[in-house]
Amino acid sequence: MTFYIAKRLAIGLLTIWGVVTAVFIVVRMAPGDQATVALGPDATTAEVEALRHSLGLDRPVLVQYVSYLGDVLRLDFGESYRFGRPAMDAVLERFPATITLTLTATVIAVAAGLLLGVLAGRNPGSVVDRAVSTFTLGLQAAPPFWVGIMLILVFALRLQVLPSANGGSLAHLVLPALTLSIPFTALVARMTRSGVADAMTEPFVQTARSKGLTEGQVLGGHVLKNSLVPVVTVVGLQVGTLLGGAVVIETVFAWPGLGLLLVGAVGNRDYAVVQAASVLIAMCVVLLNLAADVVNARLDPRIRLEVRR
Repeated sequence: MTFYIAKRLAIGLLTIWGVVTAVFIVVRMAPGDQATVALGPDATTAEVEALRHSLGLDRPVLVQYVSYLGDVLRLDFGESYRFGRPAMDAVLERFPATITLTLTATVIAVAAGLLLGVLAGRNPGSVVDRAVSTFTLGLQAAPPFWVGIMLILVFALRLQVLPSANGGSLAHLVLPALTLSIPFTALVARMTRSGVADAMTEPFVQTARSKGLTEGQVLGGHVLKNSLVPVVTVVGLQVGTLLGGAVVIETVFAWPGLGLLLVGAVGNRDYAVVQAASVLIAMCVVLLNLAADVVNARLDPRIRLEVRR
């Protein structure tokens, strides 16, 4: 298992290096640069060049990249010119709000998705199965930003039972978390339904029933356990996707998290914040994928056997 985890960590480090490199290239290929945006259109050429020199933007790109990699290894991304403090401090200040939103959406999606998947998969081809499949397909096809706007119109403007924007309370969390969870719920439901439907045809189900176990015991103790491996993998991958998808949802609901900070940093060419936020998200995704791999190895004896080899 130690070798397995070390191998996964090595792959994760390569992934983070790829993200670090891609972000470095993309932010410097974007029109305009940090000095031009920071000083505004009224700045003289001399002022822009002086600021570019102080920021190191006039150095060769390769020199900037090597220096940047060294800073990343120290988790030093420099100062944000907008906030006047270390970029990572600004990112970490917003990170808890994004984590809260992501974890809440994950809990909603997993709970609802497992329930819908079991209801549909226990009787494949039934009316319930077709209804759940159609419903989840619709959820998966709905654009999250459009769903968010519709929820605001209904629950915030029409019914006035929930706030439409900003953070600060559980009530503010409901709409963005629900919006973020909708496509995830559909994915978990469809994966669970497929796994449960396949498991219901296995001989161990008949054996369990012949022992006098109730349908709930068969589903919970045997069928669902054998259907969880692909679901755990999807959850591990999707939570990382939610961190990236939170950028759109946080913008729609003005949720004070990392996504809203990242959008502002991109618009203002705040390289330090963009790089710090991107690396932090990449690290979280790698760790979540590693956790999903370890849990799968614990759940599935076949994976454990492969790990030992």
